Amino acid sequence: MTDLFRSANVADGLAAPHNHFGLLRLLLALAVVVSHAVSVTTGHVTDEPLVASTGFSLGEHAVNGFFGISGFLVTMSFAQRGWRDYVVARALRIAPGLIAATLVVSLLLGSAFTRMDLGAYLADTELWRFIWRTLTTFKSSAPLPGVFQDNPLQFPMGTVWTLKYETICYGGVLALGLAGLLLNRRLALLVWALLVVATIAREVVDAEGPKSVETMLRLPLIFYTGGLIYLWRERVPLSLAGLAVAMVLTALLSATPAYKAALYVVTAWGVLVLAMAAVLTGWRSEPPADLSYGVYLYGWPIQQSFVALFPTAAALTLFLPSLVVTVLVAAASWYWVEKPALGLKRRLMGRR
Repeated sequence: MTDLFRSANVADGLAAPHNHFGLLRLLLALAVVVSHAVSVTTGHVTDEPLVASTGFSLGEHAVNGFFGISGFLVTMSFAQRGWRDYVVARALRIAPGLIAATLVVSLLLGSAFTRMDLGAYLADTELWRFIWRTLTTFKSSAPLPGVFQDNPLQFPMGTVWTLKYETICYGGVLALGLAGLLLNRRLALLVWALLVVATIAREVVDAEGPKSVETMLRLPLIFYTGGLIYLWRERVPLSLAGLAVAMVLTALLSATPAYKAALYVVTAWGVLVLAMAAVLTGWRSEPPADLSYGVYLYGWPIQQSFVALFPTAAALTLFLPSLVVTVLVAAASWYWVEKPALGLKRRLMGRR
């Protein structure tokens, strides 16, 4: 019998009737909202939880978890369905929700909060440039004209930047798949090892260098680790005890150049353990609606709106009401935009 000290492997977890991927994605999205509750009121990301103790904020850890899950599931998607269905599935999962959120934030929320005359706001080229850049380059630091001008941080869509890296990773899976290299397990292991070495080398050569370089290594490595675990799923265990040991060993490496690489790899494996370990999946936990993407997209602009309305209120005071509104808006996004898009995806894929 599987227990805390003797666990099945990832392939067994995939064959089980239940998993916690949906619940885990929602919890990760909510963790991002919790983390940003601090920075939107202070203007400093370094004020967010866990930065001082781990080097990364709670929100960054949550994003890391997202990329680990995504790498695993997206690699499985391509392997099982082929490139046409893969492209349809990725496009219809990401694009409709993002397009809707960008238009809602820029046209509805922006119109409500801008200090400009409404006609002038709608005619401002910066508004339309914001929409274009958000949808094509996933730019998070762009402001809207006259919107949130007195907030510590003025940009209204602070989380979409990760979608750039997500899209790049999707493209990498597609390119490897079309080249016939995606399922080459030994080649995948070699590429993964090179990413790990590059991550460690960056810490040795320039540990205090640009955050962008760290991110360009961090997110692809975590995504790729998730994909690698899928390729080696018969060999990778689902062990809570092993995860606990790995977390302790990672903490012991915190003063070394290997810490971040170890943290990224353990995070990717850890979220899969939590999603599929038999001792945790004996009960059905799938939420009735997948609100994770909507929570992730709308959490920041809604929190920014509360800061604009109540500029002297503390982060803790604004957290609960902003969370409630975020969940409600995410539900609307799911039922009115994302779920219909996924229905279209199933119809298009079903024709083949």
